[in-house]
Amino acid sequence: MNGRLLALLGNFRIRLLLAALLGAVNVLAFAPFDLVFIPVVVLPLFFFLLEGESPRRGAWLGFAFGFAWFAVGTHWLYISLHDFGGVPIILAIFLMLGLAAIMAGYYALFGWLLNRYWPATDWRRYLLAAPALWTLIEWARGWFLSGFPWFSMGYSQVDTWLVGYAPLGGVFLVSLAVVMLAAAIRVAVSASPVLRAVAGLIVASVIFGGYLLQGVQWTEPTGETIRVALVQGNVPQDEKWLPENRIPTMEKYWRLTEEVIDEADLIIGPEAAIPALYNQVENTYFDQIESELLRPGQRLITGILTYDAERRVYHNSAVVLGGEERRFYHKRHLVPFGEYFPVPDFVREWLRLMNLPYSDFEAGEGSNALKVSDDLTVAMMICYEAVFGGEVADGADEAQLLVNISNDGWFGDSIGPKQHFQIARMRSVENGRPLLRITNTGISALVEPNGKVVNRLPGFDAVSSVAGTSPRHGGMNVSAWWAALALLLPAIFLRRKERQ
Repeated sequence: MNGRLLALLGNFRIRLLLAALLGAVNVLAFAPFDLVFIPVVVLPLFFFLLEGESPRRGAWLGFAFGFAWFAVGTHWLYISLHDFGGVPIILAIFLMLGLAAIMAGYYALFGWLLNRYWPATDWRRYLLAAPALWTLIEWARGWFLSGFPWFSMGYSQVDTWLVGYAPLGGVFLVSLAVVMLAAAIRVAVSASPVLRAVAGLIVASVIFGGYLLQGVQWTEPTGETIRVALVQGNVPQDEKWLPENRIPTMEKYWRLTEEVIDEADLIIGPEAAIPALYNQVENTYFDQIESELLRPGQRLITGILTYDAERRVYHNSAVVLGGEERRFYHKRHLVPFGEYFPVPDFVREWLRLMNLPYSDFEAGEGSNALKVSDDLTVAMMICYEAVFGGEVADGADEAQLLVNISNDGWFGDSIGPKQHFQIARMRSVENGRPLLRITNTGISALVEPNGKVVNRLPGFDAVSSVAGTSPRHGGMNVSAWWAALALLLPAIFLRRKERQ
């Protein structure tokens, strides 16, 4: 039996299929499945498949793993592209699988580098090179070619002790901890007694270190408590931009806001809540909100599309109502093929989604810190921006709260919005600040600085809710690349020394 199993594993096609199967199974580590132990089962097996293969074959194994992982895990893109965006079936499938193939290229690079420069299956390969390479590749895909840091391994651990590393080095440091655990387990399976003991010590240290770090308060409350209302309109995505629905939608948000107006200091509506341009409603609807609804000192933040007539560009924006002047935040990190189209003009209209029914949007500039009042600044994220931890941190130092407005109705009742919410929760832990997240259809919630959800609104329902939270300041979130390099440099040095 063992001989037949070894013979099967010696067949490269079987290894490719197994790598793809492991990639697909890895999706279960993330929301909504939340099987947090999956990475420390899947990754050691994936490392085993890479052993003894040439760099080229290592690249193919990495590609198979990554392609299945992203094809299965981001299948919800088809819903937005075809069901709501109107993209033809074949093109929608091509775009969805094209993204999976691009992401798979990063893990092909991982397999090639690991088998090219650290082919020996020793402790240097697993305890130094593999965790460092994996983390640096995750970091690179978070910014290269606009970036798509979805499925960073650390997100799977937002509810475990390992999330304690997030305030020190963000999600990538949590990823490093996960891969280090997996690598130590791989070493412990077939190493000498001494190395097994070392691997066991690493596992215990990583887990216990996360537990201790969870108890550290990296930020502190400002001393005030504010009452925040989340207003979720639940406007059907395929009806949102119909002209006849503009007034009913505005009336719905008025009614939901009116229900909580006597209880809240700050009211927040979702991305592009009002299906109009700002200049179409600024002197009517918004003026009425300020004069008839908001009390002195109250503020309302809502999503709205804006148009700069002088520059003739559109922005996906958030506006603050209730102050002496209206302040704006313009979304800085736009969605490729959703808010801008990096294609020739003659195919632009064909590919354009219906999400924001205008031409290409212009990215905003400056910090994401939005001053709401003299005493309160928030770090704004509009939809997709929540996946870019470094960009969120840009304004978090000045802010006391994080605010993420979104419209995940584009993905229906799929796993996509659950994954997006899990990612947003990590931003709260990294920056040590409460997160106020409000979307059109859900998931809307208040998240405390430890990542715990304390006020989640029911999905696919028009509802508003009020909760109290304490703004915070301080923190020390830095990038994790320094930790990855701290492992990679010794691996490079030891390899060069071995070859001399």
